Amino acid sequence: MIRFESIISRIVILHVIAVAITSVLMSVALSWLLSVATNNIHNEAMEEQAVSLAEHLELEDGHLSLHLPPNLQGLYSQPYGRYSYAVVDDTGKTLFSSLKGNAPVFADDPRAATVQFLDTRIGDAAISGASVRRTVGGKTVWVQAAEDLANSDVLIDDIVNDFYRHVGWITLPILLLLLVIDIAIFRRALWPLRQASETAQHITPARTDIRLPLQEIPSEVRPLVSAINKALDRLDEGFRLQREFTADAAHELRTPLSILRTRVETLDDPGVAKALRQDIEAMSRVVGQLLDIAELEAFAIDPAEVADLQAAAAEVAGFVAPLALEQGREIALSGVATPVFVKGNAEMIKRAIRNLAENAIRHTPKDTVVEFVVEENGTVAVQDRGPGISDEERELIFHRFWRRDRNGQGSSGLGLSIVQRIAELHGATIEVENRVMGGAQFSLHFIPAAPYPKA
Repeated sequence: MIRFESIISRIVILHVIAVAITSVLMSVALSWLLSVATNNIHNEAMEEQAVSLAEHLELEDGHLSLHLPPNLQGLYSQPYGRYSYAVVDDTGKTLFSSLKGNAPVFADDPRAATVQFLDTRIGDAAISGASVRRTVGGKTVWVQAAEDLANSDVLIDDIVNDFYRHVGWITLPILLLLLVIDIAIFRRALWPLRQASETAQHITPARTDIRLPLQEIPSEVRPLVSAINKALDRLDEGFRLQREFTADAAHELRTPLSILRTRVETLDDPGVAKALRQDIEAMSRVVGQLLDIAELEAFAIDPAEVADLQAAAAEVAGFVAPLALEQGREIALSGVATPVFVKGNAEMIKRAIRNLAENAIRHTPKDTVVEFVVEENGTVAVQDRGPGISDEERELIFHRFWRRDRNGQGSSGLGLSIVQRIAELHGATIEVENRVMGGAQFSLHFIPAAPYPKA
């Protein structure tokens, strides 16, 4: 069985089949009606001829006579051969006839009714006509008038013989016109569903507040759309509870970490204190990132807000430089030295650049440089000399808590997911590529903007 993925194609094909079947049935019905109408016209004509013949019967000296005018004599003449007549009395004797041998037209005329329509064959000819009873001078006769169907009316023959061909030429364009109209009607009827589908494409874990519109949805589909909206309500509530749990857990962890940091400072063993201090800093970094995630989920950027990308990169470079030097790495800032204005929040942009910088410092070898490159088109790139990113890892690295080395220390797997979320909020894109000389480059492409007007 053929399956159609599109509702419109399914409806159109079924409708075309229905119209085709209807057209065939209508053609057969019209043909039958035409045949019936043709027979009725023929019968009425034959009856009228018989009545007209009867009007020329007269009683003379006790005998019936038939005086036809010249036009009727020509109509019923043997050379013409299309029409014939006969007058039969109540004994079955033929009184008058246009046929040879004074033969009756209908030899088996039952003479049972005032008007009868009869069919017979004379030789190879099919004869059809009417028999009308009349009383003339006290004598009852039956006037028979008939037509040779082989010589029937040319106009009627053309209509009957060419009916299907004509109907076919008429039906085909009508069918095509109906198909075009149906497609337009179905597309208009399904337009609310198409709009709902386009709306649903914007629903993401970060945009669970979007709901499918119900205003113009057909009543047959409205329960399904309502069920989807209710499911989205439950999903949104689940995400909200998750965000609240993450934020609450992070806040609750801050105090114990602060207490631990204070108590570590009182330890007598410097080696143990240093190791514990590093662990506490790592835990504090995870807590801070969890708070960043919770904040980003509810953060909204003012469309009119503008930030200086060059200043943000320079500030982050100065902030991470001591950390990099402590670990044997260097920081460099290159590119344009003038302001580069982009649409977005300066603080969030700095968080994204800082997370990229911390990731680069973590993966670049000692005695190498982590470089910030700012371009005039609203792009900031962070370059390192690490192992690079494989094709299989391009998408995985932005997943929360994903780490290449699960046993490694110093990474929570949250930094790049925060960068991606900030980019989504700003309508920016992230590009990851490996450098020719080794290492990776993470580029953030922001939307350029005009600077704030000076006061």
